[in-house]
Amino acid sequence: MCIKNNILKNWDDLPEFMKNPEVRFYYDILDKKRRSLIVKRVFDIVISFFLLVVFSVPMLVIAVLIKLDSRGPIFYRQERVTKNGKKFKIHKFRTMVNHADQMGTAITISNDTRITKVGNRLRRSRLDELPQLIDIFVGDMSFVGTRPEIVRYVREYTPAMRATLLLPAGVTSEASIRYKEENKLLDCVENVDVAYIEKVLPAKMEWNLKSIQQFSLWQDLLTCFRTILAVMGKDYS
Repeated sequence: MCIKNNILKNWDDLPEFMKNPEVRFYYDILDKKRRSLIVKRVFDIVISFFLLVVFSVPMLVIAVLIKLDSRGPIFYRQERVTKNGKKFKIHKFRTMVNHADQMGTAITISNDTRITKVGNRLRRSRLDELPQLIDIFVGDMSFVGTRPEIVRYVREYTPAMRATLLLPAGVTSEASIRYKEENKLLDCVENVDVAYIEKVLPAKMEWNLKSIQQFSLWQDLLTCFRTILAVMGKDYS
């Protein structure tokens, strides 16, 4: 959990697949903001630890409800990709039937029959993402950043999209706020995976790359505030 290991790497130390002119453009922007990146990491550590303590009892209650509602583990641990292409297993409360990823696409659509009763309520309130406080605390994620994608979607990244891997993946982002109903966008398509890669992902990445260009601690706080409003029903689309 060493802070310096979570700050921007030197360009020469980046993975080879990230060393391209498009990524360099965003790297140079972040390179000038290393102090802000350090503060961002300190903020993540302190606040995630505080919230883990505060929400420990509610999380325990949710865990019990999940076990009572359906068979399977409490957490859903899927491999995702974060900073510098590192793979990690994200922590989320399980909201679907056990082994749901073997029963359909990795993308969830509206009225997905794999979603459990308790899972449906958790998704609506985004409480299923509370365990990601663990991922923030250990450094695999941040409060604000590009949502971590599964490996096969990351393979479809354009050279510019790889710039989002300069920073840890996030629980929320401007793209997440504006595409909070992305499952509805994919309801009527024939191939969900193809539609996501060709239409939804590029649109979200425009917001993610714009956020890197405009990165500041103040912008991160605004994104967190807008996320709360979005969960409460405000539409930013």
